[in-house]
Amino acid sequence: MHAVVDRIADGGRRGTIASQGPRFFGFVVGGSVPAATAADWLVSAWDQNSAVFALSPVVSVVESVTASWLLELVGLPPTWSTGFVTGCQMANFTGLAAARHHVLAQAGWDVGAQGLFGAPPIDVIVSEESHYTIFGALRLLGLGAERLRRVPTDAQGRMRADALRETLRGGTGPCIVCAQAGNVNTGAFDPLVEIAEATRARGAWLHVDGAFGLWAGASPSHRPLLDGITQADSVAADAHKWLNVPYDCGVVFSAHPEAHRRAMTVSSAYILETDAERDPRDFAPEESRRARAVPVYAALRSLGADGVAEIVDRCCHHATRMAELLKVHPPLRVLNDVVLNQVLVRVEGQDPDALTRAMIARVQQDGTCWCGGTTWHGMAAMRISISNWSTTDADIDRAADAIVRCST
Repeated sequence: MHAVVDRIADGGRRGTIASQGPRFFGFVVGGSVPAATAADWLVSAWDQNSAVFALSPVVSVVESVTASWLLELVGLPPTWSTGFVTGCQMANFTGLAAARHHVLAQAGWDVGAQGLFGAPPIDVIVSEESHYTIFGALRLLGLGAERLRRVPTDAQGRMRADALRETLRGGTGPCIVCAQAGNVNTGAFDPLVEIAEATRARGAWLHVDGAFGLWAGASPSHRPLLDGITQADSVAADAHKWLNVPYDCGVVFSAHPEAHRRAMTVSSAYILETDAERDPRDFAPEESRRARAVPVYAALRSLGADGVAEIVDRCCHHATRMAELLKVHPPLRVLNDVVLNQVLVRVEGQDPDALTRAMIARVQQDGTCWCGGTTWHGMAAMRISISNWSTTDADIDRAADAIVRCST
């Protein structure tokens, strides 16, 4: 056994990346606070199947407690349902599955029993800058990744509420609108209050992709960015981003617990259904599944609400500091308004796209920090995402110096 583990560990030294490190800014991935990592080891040692209460009472209870804490943390109503899934891809899938079930039921169609053959068509409306996991979820749900309608965005990537109202005008029948809280490039939030008003006027379901942006709700100073979120019908998020827990943990919330449950639950003769206890399988697609809520419970218990808020505020401060340090060094140009934890930077010059890509390559080769590339409104840019609990001001200063050095 020891020889096998040693061999894996040795190979891992050459095949893993330092995404747990405080200067890894390539994706919004966070790290893992010590309590969450230790709790994840415990989950493996317990080896519990958390699908139903009968298989693991402790996991079912921990999941229920953790769900209530998360709702309180981000300011969602305590009556909402919660499901723990693999990540935001499946959180979006689950929220949109509940949406599909609900809007078709409103039209007199039971999609669980009858499928989509002959069902009333669903009008699906998304932002031009929806994350690709939205399109993946719609494809998996049989709603199509290309038959939807796209709403234009503003200069920061926010869905334009006026354009949404125009898109919705005159429409009838089942409808799902997908908005986002936290643009993956700029961190900008769609105007959820106006979007919710327009969506409700149409009688549509509003789904919000809040992969990392939802956790801004933990911070009193950043919670106003989420104004209108309580008017959504479902919300998706990743716990391994700003909650800084190990991977394999997304969360979906719904204002319609019954639609959420009916979209997920499949009966079996050997599983006794009861209203006395909560079965986690009722709110997630998987049957056999890890006890994903346990590391989240540990993170929240160790940090407290104030600790999560401090991480969010500190990362946002780091992003602002990074932008300020970079933009005083021509030819660097910061492209976005830094409202959260995302910074987009570009090298100006005769061929800015080529210069920017060359800077990204040099930064990655330099090794002081790791940043990735993106294309923003047709321009090559370097994306700096700051969401790790262990990042300090000193890390930001070192990284900024390296980026400036690699830009010329």
